[in-house]
Amino acid sequence: MNISVLLPYKENFSPEYPGAVSLFVYETTKISKFRNDITVYGNTNFRKKFNLKYKNIELKKNLFSSQTKNYVKKFIELEKKNNSTIIEIHNRPIYIQIISKEINKKIFTLYFHNDPLSMDGSKTISERKKLLKICYKIIFNSSWSKKRFLEGMENKFINSDKLLIFHQSAKKGSLNLIKKKKRWITFVGKLNKAKGYDIFSSSIKQILNKYPDWTAKIIGDEKREKIILKHKRAEILGFKKHHEVINIFKKTNIAVACSRWEEPFGRTSLEASANGCAVIITNKGGLPETVTDAKILKKLNVKSLTKTLETLIKNPNQRKKLQKLSIKNFYLTHEFVTSLMDNYRSEKISYLKRINIRKNSKNLRILHITNFNERLDGRLFFNTGRRINNGFIRLGHSVLGFSDRDIQKYYKNIQDFKGARTLNEKLRKTCYNYKPDLIMLGHADLITSEQIEELRNDYPNVKFGQWFLDPLNKKGPDYERNKKRILDKINYLDASFVTTSPSVLNFLPKKTNNFYIPNPSDDSFETLNNFSKPCNVDVFFALSHGVHRGVLKSGKIDDRINFLKELSEITPDVKFDIYGIDRVQPIWADHYFKTISNAKMGLNLSRGEAIKYYSSDRITQIVGNGLVCLIDEKTQYRDFFNNSEMVFYKNVSDLSEKILRISRDEKIRKKIAKNGKKKYMKYFNSSLVAEFIINKTLGVDSKKKYLWHN
Repeated sequence: MNISVLLPYKENFSPEYPGAVSLFVYETTKISKFRNDITVYGNTNFRKKFNLKYKNIELKKNLFSSQTKNYVKKFIELEKKNNSTIIEIHNRPIYIQIISKEINKKIFTLYFHNDPLSMDGSKTISERKKLLKICYKIIFNSSWSKKRFLEGMENKFINSDKLLIFHQSAKKGSLNLIKKKKRWITFVGKLNKAKGYDIFSSSIKQILNKYPDWTAKIIGDEKREKIILKHKRAEILGFKKHHEVINIFKKTNIAVACSRWEEPFGRTSLEASANGCAVIITNKGGLPETVTDAKILKKLNVKSLTKTLETLIKNPNQRKKLQKLSIKNFYLTHEFVTSLMDNYRSEKISYLKRINIRKNSKNLRILHITNFNERLDGRLFFNTGRRINNGFIRLGHSVLGFSDRDIQKYYKNIQDFKGARTLNEKLRKTCYNYKPDLIMLGHADLITSEQIEELRNDYPNVKFGQWFLDPLNKKGPDYERNKKRILDKINYLDASFVTTSPSVLNFLPKKTNNFYIPNPSDDSFETLNNFSKPCNVDVFFALSHGVHRGVLKSGKIDDRINFLKELSEITPDVKFDIYGIDRVQPIWADHYFKTISNAKMGLNLSRGEAIKYYSSDRITQIVGNGLVCLIDEKTQYRDFFNNSEMVFYKNVSDLSEKILRISRDEKIRKKIAKNGKKKYMKYFNSSLVAEFIINKTLGVDSKKKYLWHN
């Protein structure tokens, strides 16, 4: 575990003459729980450094190249050896642009201490978009700075999870300080117009002339501007060390931070407030965020400032109340801000270790990506994707259905012939807006593994899973294609769910969590109870050449057709109702349910050789609607059901005998069908399957037992 903190070039990491960035890094790092893991990198000529793990990047003078570029280049050399978990770069977005070309990892955190639009590397929209792409987090010292960063950017480019606000911090004083206050009015900062020093100097002359027992303390300097303030009780102290400034604030009654320019934050007002001063500020930039209680100048001019100072001088009770509230309500302590920083660091480390921070699986936001078949006019409404979706909703979660095939179909054009590029872009935008806790994919083949990898990096707390229903037996249909489909994104998933036992799928990577799920039933779909009434069809079976096609494909060879023909021939006096062969088209939706409502038995026959636990979703439609389920014993469904709940057959002749027996015995037919439905709906329902999917994807160690999983 290594965290590298890179300061701006020539930022003095020294108590002798520290910059605001150095003070922030020092005060937060020394109390961080990661203190021993953090190394600060900088460049300063001061011999005395802050007492932290620090590496000074020494540079030789070079008239022919940029010292800043040499500074960053030297850091890259050190970092390649260090191999940090996180690289935190302060106030230099241009460093990110340079370093990321050499270190291609999502480990960068950028801290803005100034206006992003004034800094190289973040001035343009394209530069800021690039930073959003590269950085793991971007941290601002105020809401104002964040708004500036987002200026002119469309929402589709904004991942709000990446954007955090960590204000500057200060040590909170005690209420006893108020008793020790002297009649001092203090100004700290550059003595220039940008800081409003010209306004202050004119105003303070009037105040000192009118109130002879008050004194002004001015701390700061300015080489480029000359604003003359001469008064016998106006003490211009010049530059003071940080601890000396704090000691002056402890004795100060009124502190003035009357900036004319849009200050990104304002350390002066922050520290004055923390030490119980009555603070006067302007409503510029992030200044209002530095204090909870202050006098805010509506207009920055001599008259307004003089009037506000007089109000506080002439009303000591009002002044003391403001001072007490400044301390009492002050919350931007070093401890508070450091805890925010450590929380984000812990989040990053947990992500790298694949540890789930959110173990609570209640009230999740779930983005469910599968084919909801909206374009097919309800023909395929009753599918497994909707069953699982219903389960998520019944558990009380917020569920956003993202129908990938529909989106791809609707958006494809000449520039994006398959619609895949638009689909992936739409997914990215949807995540930015919806902010899911869990993303579940079901046969979402057009979503690229690169897109999932990007989302994982952008949303480290989000968990990803997939469910897969198609056959995976080697001698079954489309084996190589289905194998490729399930493996495509598996390295970026927290869990994968298949309707075949993973124990017989040797191509699944061992490091990935692979789980069996049954085809789920659903109370709102499986509404028939054929066991409760007489039926005049003995055996029902429906075959199709692809659910999306919807019709038979000429010349299509299917091993099930031979099985059905042989079964019909050796099973006399039995009424079969078979669809999908001999030019009888497949049936769907309501027509399907009306047809099976008249059947005693349903044949659960899948393509290819039977494999452990695999079945198409027809098993749900058969058992769930109160038909007797006829199933190959090689599926090993006897692990879940007994002979009084399903009928298991060894081969076609064995199946023929059992069909004949059940077709002639209504009592046994109704008993098996009723028992089968009762058990399937109780243990294999969509709510339980959805709950299992969520728990395993989140890594929740549930003590609950599932019939299909021990």
